[in-house]
Amino acid sequence: MVCSGYYIQPPLPANRQKVKKKTVLILNLYCNPQNSAKSADGSHSTVSDEEMQEHYDNFFEEVFVECEDRYGEIEEMNVCDNLGDHLVGNVYIKFKYEEDAEKAVVDLNNRWFGGRAIHAELSPVTDFREACCRQYEMGECTRSGFCNFMHLKPISRELRRELYGRRRRRSPSSRSRRRRSRSRTRRSRSRTHRSRSQSRSSQERRREQRDTSTSADRVSALPQEKEQREGRFGRY
Repeated sequence: MVCSGYYIQPPLPANRQKVKKKTVLILNLYCNPQNSAKSADGSHSTVSDEEMQEHYDNFFEEVFVECEDRYGEIEEMNVCDNLGDHLVGNVYIKFKYEEDAEKAVVDLNNRWFGGRAIHAELSPVTDFREACCRQYEMGECTRSGFCNFMHLKPISRELRRELYGRRRRRSPSSRSRRRRSRSRTRRSRSRTHRSRSQSRSSQERRREQRDTSTSADRVSALPQEKEQREGRFGRY
């Protein structure tokens, strides 16, 4: 089946008057570096797939953790990778409780992210499968980013397990598993540290120096590590 390009509104509950909205739509929040990165001469600079995934995972984790810790439990979060004005950079956050979604909208509209004001609103969308582009998921969408169906950008598997497993790790039944996991992690880190210290050579140090000298060319494409550590959320 070929993507027609016509946008279909996700199905709403039959009696929408009695159903409260649990999904928050944050408009144009995500900026894809591959779409906006340019070098000094005006040509587009290249961002590797690894850098792109790392940048996106950092963005997704920061927004997810901030919203869940501040407003309430999140059931699902999706980010649009479309280029059309009505979908570009949109972030959909589905909370478990409608009260949390209402609280998030009020507070987010008084905050900024990455130097830009946040525009949030409640959305009736609860099922994203009917609105997403199936051809995009299979890598066959011919309309690219201008498709009118949602192109939902995936996060890495490791980050998905970490974010959506936070509540399970906090439960009492998982305490013993956490202790075993921490023990394995400490042993693994100790082995990794010894291995790295033994294998470090002058060639690796020269490579690090070259990477440092070329990192300035990617300033316009990727946020600095300091900014990522400190967070990009702010308040008026």
